Amino acid sequence: MPEPHASPAAADGQAQASALGPFRHPVFTVLWIATVVSNIGTWMQNAAAGWLMAGLDPDPLIVSLVQVATALPMFLLGLPAGALADILDRRRLLLAVLVAVTALTAGFALLVGLDLATPVALLVFTFLAGAGAALMAPAWQAIVPQLVPRRDLQPAIALNSVGINISRAIGPALAGVTIGVLGLAAPFWLNALSNLGVIGALLWWRPPQERTLHLPAERFAGALHVGLRHARHNPHLSSTLLRGAGFFVFASAYWALLPLVARNQVAGSAELYGLLLGAIGAGAVAGAFILPWLKARLGPDRLVAAGTIGTAIALALFGIAREPAAAFVASVVAGLSWIAVLATINVSAQVALPGWVRGRGLAMFATVQFGAMSLGSIVWGQVGSAVSLPVAHFAAAIGALLTVPLLWRWKLLTAAGLDMTPSMHWPAPVLSHDVQNDRGPVLTMVAYRVTNEDRAAFLAAIEALHRQRVRDGGYGWNVLEDAADSGRFVETFYNPSWVEHLRQHERVTQADRAVQEQVNAFHVGDGPPAVSHFIAADG
Repeated sequence: MPEPHASPAAADGQAQASALGPFRHPVFTVLWIATVVSNIGTWMQNAAAGWLMAGLDPDPLIVSLVQVATALPMFLLGLPAGALADILDRRRLLLAVLVAVTALTAGFALLVGLDLATPVALLVFTFLAGAGAALMAPAWQAIVPQLVPRRDLQPAIALNSVGINISRAIGPALAGVTIGVLGLAAPFWLNALSNLGVIGALLWWRPPQERTLHLPAERFAGALHVGLRHARHNPHLSSTLLRGAGFFVFASAYWALLPLVARNQVAGSAELYGLLLGAIGAGAVAGAFILPWLKARLGPDRLVAAGTIGTAIALALFGIAREPAAAFVASVVAGLSWIAVLATINVSAQVALPGWVRGRGLAMFATVQFGAMSLGSIVWGQVGSAVSLPVAHFAAAIGALLTVPLLWRWKLLTAAGLDMTPSMHWPAPVLSHDVQNDRGPVLTMVAYRVTNEDRAAFLAAIEALHRQRVRDGGYGWNVLEDAADSGRFVETFYNPSWVEHLRQHERVTQADRAVQEQVNAFHVGDGPPAVSHFIAADG
């Protein structure tokens, strides 16, 4: 199963009292239990894959490639997966990919059991399994609002966080025991079996009917392009992505090199490696429960800074660890720090996105996360191979510390107070004849009359519409002043087709509406600003 991103529990007492509220909804409860079981299997498999590669080829660079093969598919496929999650039936998408991944896992388990696994085969399998996780991750995140009512959404995300980290704590430790008793193939078989519960739960679940749109579904290429443009012009999301990239590229060091720390530096066994991974998960579980308290006192930016400093401390401890005790302490600190940063920046991404582009926006977040981790894993694996494991950990620790002051200007959760629900306040365009959906481009013109005293304030206010128009699907935005009529302004922007302009009508949020009303307040003409639409003439 893919690992959906987590967010912390609510900080106030009322939210704490209703933290278990989502369990009142049977569908959420069934899927939560099935997902925890499946994620335990996934973590067993991940631990077994790292240990298997350490035995097949102990070179640090080769071992780090297991982490690269896990993370790289999310970087390569995250955005296409987000587009698919926004335009296809999410339940059917999850079922199709999950069945394919289950069959793939069973096939590789057979290879391991027959002693036919090679480093190349392991990397190929890990990449393909990661590709399946990448295709499912945006859809998993996007269905959460369909499982619980709005009032239980935040507790539901928090419970998903707890479930993920419970599986992270149990799975690797269980993998170490299972490998010692049943052999290296057992975790792969158990992971394949663990997916069956989620498949059954998805077959049983019947999603509620959503509002039926009269517009056709977006085409894949167009949806991908619009998603990228939205992310580029959403400053709340951009700041979050930048802060995340700075953290993940350095935090990837201990994920990539932990098998060698356990095997060579501490001279332990598969059981010790599993227990160290379990200690990271246990630290994250503990962190999930104290996170609301920390967030209330530190705020999101200081909390992420504290988590980054904690990660640097954990990396330094991994670098000096020669005994299991030091490695365990490093693992717990790493888990606490990981959840503090991951949960905070994920919530920052969630609140920055309206529903129509949530799958693509969260896929962008995952792309940045796993792209940074892939890059970091290669770099730290190369450093460990060329110099030593301690040097790789120390260098990553120094880099993590430097990101705190360097990225401080980009703030998190800046969209927390914005209402991202659709406003649906744009009136339907007045047409003199039927217009085909694919006709275009479409030019929209909005005419304003502004007094000379308000000219500067109006131009400053309308600039805020630039990002709004473009991130909702427009392009070529401009504002023009009539050279012959002082105070008459025209705002213009394009859409590639008529159907894309109609989609923009449905994408405008309540937060967008508030900005538009501030601009319209400067208009002194009779009635609201006049809106005109021009379509490329047919030959």
